[in-house]
Amino acid sequence: MKKITIVAFLFPLLISGQSDLENAIKGGEMLLSGLSILKVSKSKGNSTVIESLCVKNKLTEKITFKLVGKNEEGDEIKKELVIPKDGKECLLMVPKGIYAYEITLSNKEIYKKGEYRFDEDIVMTIKQD
Repeated sequence: MKKITIVAFLFPLLISGQSDLENAIKGGEMLLSGLSILKVSKSKGNSTVIESLCVKNKLTEKITFKLVGKNEEGDEIKKELVIPKDGKECLLMVPKGIYAYEITLSNKEIYKKGEYRFDEDIVMTIKQD
């Protein structure tokens, strides 16, 4: 992190297009403020939602992925994704928790079902056992 900070201050000074020292310093400040925003957005460790829950389908036919759970208030949450062969679909901003899932094939046969605790961003890959 120290190297990034040093480079952030020196980089604007090394560029020949800068007209004066004041513009160079302001450019360095803007770069550092941008880095701090990125760091803050990544450090949301106590969030109650998952930003993205993605499902990849590696089977030879389309599938339906159903998800059922409850949020902190006790309201039931139902989500359903239809994922084509070799496709990927995502749910955004899903509350953290334990969910029952069910994967159904295109002929309405249940391929797999169970429960899973979702507590961070995840990409699930569905493939032949």
